[in-house]
Amino acid sequence: MTLLDIDPAQATSGEAAGDALLLGRRVRALRTSRGLTLEQLARAVDRAPSQLSAIENGKREPRLPMLRSLAVALGVTVDTLLDTEAPSERAALEIAVERAQRGTVFQSLGLQPIRVSKATSDETLQAILGLHQEVERLHRERAATPEEARRANTELRAQMRSVGNYFAELEGAATGLLDSVGYAGGPVSQQTIANISERLGFSLHYVSDMPHSTRSVIDRRNGRVYLSGAVPSRDARAPILRALASVVCGHEEPSSYGEFLRQRVEANYLAGAVLLPEAAAVPLLAEAKQQRQISMEDLRDAFGVSYEMAAHRFTNLASERLGLEVHFMKAHESGTLIKAYENDGVRFPSDALGNFEGATVCRNWTARTVFGQPDRFNPWYQYTDMAAGGTYWCTSRVEKAKEGQYSVSVGVRFSDVKWFRGRETAHRSQSFCPDDQCCRQASAELTRKWEAAAWPEAATPTSLLAALPTGTFPGVDAHEVYAFLESHE
Repeated sequence: MTLLDIDPAQATSGEAAGDALLLGRRVRALRTSRGLTLEQLARAVDRAPSQLSAIENGKREPRLPMLRSLAVALGVTVDTLLDTEAPSERAALEIAVERAQRGTVFQSLGLQPIRVSKATSDETLQAILGLHQEVERLHRERAATPEEARRANTELRAQMRSVGNYFAELEGAATGLLDSVGYAGGPVSQQTIANISERLGFSLHYVSDMPHSTRSVIDRRNGRVYLSGAVPSRDARAPILRALASVVCGHEEPSSYGEFLRQRVEANYLAGAVLLPEAAAVPLLAEAKQQRQISMEDLRDAFGVSYEMAAHRFTNLASERLGLEVHFMKAHESGTLIKAYENDGVRFPSDALGNFEGATVCRNWTARTVFGQPDRFNPWYQYTDMAAGGTYWCTSRVEKAKEGQYSVSVGVRFSDVKWFRGRETAHRSQSFCPDDQCCRQASAELTRKWEAAAWPEAATPTSLLAALPTGTFPGVDAHEVYAFLESHE
């Protein structure tokens, strides 16, 4: 909803309690409804008309004795004066304009605020609000720098780490969805997901003209979930669940980049919690731990999901249910870290703000050495001795995506490797990163030979100079989405 679609209750919610503007408009509305002039009410409460005018205009907040005097003079209770709902739609509109003009964004423009009076039309007030809303949007876009995005992401990762990447409310929501359709165990079928969708009031539609900037689109008005027809049905379960997460989790339009990232994490978590239910996955993992044979492949095969989802789901349950601290990495073949999580103390590469994603992974880590292995059928196991932090063990696999190949790795400290399959591996490496001499500098011999002769052209990423994606849902073309929904309604 925009500021142009003001609902009186919503316009005065939250900050309304004790709001001088709201109180002033209520006093004015009660005074005029009783046929009293400003001077008459001022005499009744033993105050100067100018003082009462300041109260009605929201420029002065009366103390409790004054509130009591006003309530008596107007024949109401103090609670009535402090009601959090605007007395009328017009009053709500005036309050919104006054708040906008008193805000930092409006004041930064250096404009003289207009005086809101009875003679000011609704159209004028709505126009002011509309312009103010657009200026605020532009300020938010200007503030949405890559630094802000990385900072929001770092804060989110810290929150995930503090709870061991386990969210009880989402686990409960996933269990409730499965119980509602009679799930009895085993891999969660496509039909089960379709039943969940129907239970939530949505039908599934596969289309060939999905907006290019979206994975799925929900039409809340008509109860439809649109997915690309190019997605094989066996792989559609996760996209459907991620789409429905907005309904299950009660997501509203994100008001910040941090909220957008949080919603995306919740959607991915819910999908994993449904496809690998806690009640079924924990006993399997607990048995594997007892047998000292924990394996991401076994978890993947038991529930018919991707290796990445199995690995990520393992991080949800490892600390809370198995007492294991772990780390997870997804790295592109170029060495760029795409996703990362840890609560086992491993030191991921990071930028100055402490953000992992986008940093370069050491060439000697499992997430990079796996790309050099000819055997892609079996998992790659490796110990890595860190310059600081001891020894870590990782299991890793290479997956394919439209952006190229990437590795998915799960690892633990040396002290916890006894619970995992692959602990007997003889593969071992050393990492001295962030020391450039570890893996980023060529040998002295090669440097002397080529440094004056080499002139490479950088494959500059298209995003290098691009602004951070903007909009309510960053990176999504709203015009394209609305046109799509209109064509399918």
